[in-house]
Amino acid sequence: MEETMVKRGNRLIVYVPRELDHHFAEQITEELDSELEKGTVRQLVFDFSATTFMDSSGIGMLMGRKRLLSCCGGTVSAIHVSDRIWRIMQLSGIYKHMEISQEAVWNRKMR
Repeated sequence: MEETMVKRGNRLIVYVPRELDHHFAEQITEELDSELEKGTVRQLVFDFSATTFMDSSGIGMLMGRKRLLSCCGGTVSAIHVSDRIWRIMQLSGIYKHMEISQEAVWNRKMR
């Protein structure tokens, strides 16, 4: 997988792929858990700027990482969430458990 995670201090930014399905959720979970086991991450940020699809596997991956970090006093948030992904997060109730930002990504190519 191409570079999907960038660590800055105690913040880890995860660039979510175009489609967050079972395959990618499993891949991200493995990489993330390996990094989270080190105990140096206090803020986990999922960047959804490139994501157009997410299924229940993606919701499960997000909630699982939220549970892991909550035990250590860490936070999880999602940024650059499109209207479509925001609707999925609303329907699943995940918005009640993490901060979600729909801020536009200005440097993204317009379709």
